[in-house]
Amino acid sequence: MTWVQQRRIGDFLVTSLTDGQFRLDGGAMYGTVPKVLWSRAVPADDANRIPLRVNPLLIQRGGEAILVESGLWDQGGEKFDAMYAVERDESVFRGLDAVGLGPDDIDVVVCTHLHFDHAGRNVTGLGEPTFPNARYVVQARELHDARHPHERSRASYVPATFEPLLDAGLFAVVEGEHELRPGVMLLPLPGHTRGMQGVVLRSGGQTLVYTADLLPTLHHAPLPYIMGFDSEPITTLETRKRYFPQWVEEGAVLCTPHDPEVPFARLTVGERGTYRAVPDAPAVSP
Repeated sequence: MTWVQQRRIGDFLVTSLTDGQFRLDGGAMYGTVPKVLWSRAVPADDANRIPLRVNPLLIQRGGEAILVESGLWDQGGEKFDAMYAVERDESVFRGLDAVGLGPDDIDVVVCTHLHFDHAGRNVTGLGEPTFPNARYVVQARELHDARHPHERSRASYVPATFEPLLDAGLFAVVEGEHELRPGVMLLPLPGHTRGMQGVVLRSGGQTLVYTADLLPTLHHAPLPYIMGFDSEPITTLETRKRYFPQWVEEGAVLCTPHDPEVPFARLTVGERGTYRAVPDAPAVSP
């Protein structure tokens, strides 16, 4: 399939990109949900790993280009790539090129959080900003926690992907809800990390939400389907219960960071109150 898919949200043109595939342990991805349940939808390999994608989102309006998430760290070497079964079948750079853009054309990079599978392309292997003309936007809490990791979070943060930006003064640090641009809201979504944020677009009576790891894939839509990787899983549950009903009511288009097949989706809720995420077709082609 062609992963680079686009749609209009009012005045915005949004493009779902990909930075390749990787695998993580299925049990860790589904937390307390038994394998007998999650494996029906997502079969695991011999090492109990399930397929995931890295799905940045490009937002364009009026000549400005905002990139939500930069991609998967590419400096880990053979051991890293083998551990996570990395397949670089596509890249964020090829996706940008498909719509006529390059790294120099990105004005803003929104870091939902600073884990290596979300902010891994922030900096090149030479320690230079990958998107040299961009400001990188991050929540203050997330930047603090990334710079002061504990035993449980340390493996997810790679200082080389964010410290050079801090040294160069390229971070725009925000706290709480923040209107990045008219119609572009940064929304705190704590739980996976304390400082994680999502992106909400509203224009022309339409809504789009980049969910970050609050909803990593479509298969995680039921409320209890919370990752074992989350630093505060009960906070994740509370955040979901706060925003899922709102997104259903608004008919929001959702973009998840790791679904291996579906770029755009919508939440539905059944008679028993169980949430599901269903694919939503793109409206335009690049």
